Amino acid sequence: MKPFDPPFTDPAEAEARLREDGYILLAPHEVARLAGCSLSELDTLVPSWNRLAPDNYLKDGGHYRHRRHSCFVQEGGALTQAPHRAHWQPVEYNALHGGMHRMFEPVEPGTAGQAAWRRVIVALGELCARARPQPRWFVEAHQFRIDTAEGIGRPTPEGAHRDGVDFVAVLLVARHNIKGGETRLFEADGPNGKRFTMLEPWTLLLMDDSAVIHESTPIQPVGPDGHRDTLVLTWRAGGFQGDGQSQPNRL
Repeated sequence: MKPFDPPFTDPAEAEARLREDGYILLAPHEVARLAGCSLSELDTLVPSWNRLAPDNYLKDGGHYRHRRHSCFVQEGGALTQAPHRAHWQPVEYNALHGGMHRMFEPVEPGTAGQAAWRRVIVALGELCARARPQPRWFVEAHQFRIDTAEGIGRPTPEGAHRDGVDFVAVLLVARHNIKGGETRLFEADGPNGKRFTMLEPWTLLLMDDSAVIHESTPIQPVGPDGHRDTLVLTWRAGGFQGDGQSQPNRL
């Protein structure tokens, strides 16, 4: 079956659509324009996805996910990396892995220090602040690779969910020799939904986490080394999730 085409947002209406619809979807060239860099500059980040570490916390018994995770604090156009910490979500938002302090390998310094990395985070955080004014965002960055070495890979093993933050961005980095990986959005308090497949690298989905529930369908291989790479970013006001919880020793 032919994938459903992404319903791209007019960039001139991005702020309004984010407030009113709860999400926007931007084409790769619009993402680069928003970030103030070229697609080739964004592509300098791509090789780091070949160096992600195994996710040893999957409760479904799979070994299909590799990732890295780091945290930042954004104040306007300034982005400061925070000390490395565990990723934590409440069970109300992640029934499968909630309540666990998951300490992942950090984003490599050579990746987090690149101009394109910082520009895309800052630009999206500033868009979030225009939709919902906040002087300071607590940002978590997740690099993911979902592979098909075991025959199937699950981008969202927890199913349709919210993340317990203010805004969530999913940037497609690569799709290689796979089928599936359809994105599905559902109104948090309504009957409507959308389904589409992000196919082009640096396509962006930005969501108001209070307004929509999201998931991605499993992927299967259509050739050797089938995998799907994404960059997931979250912005939260008031502090990181898990602040006040007992944290394990930090790396």
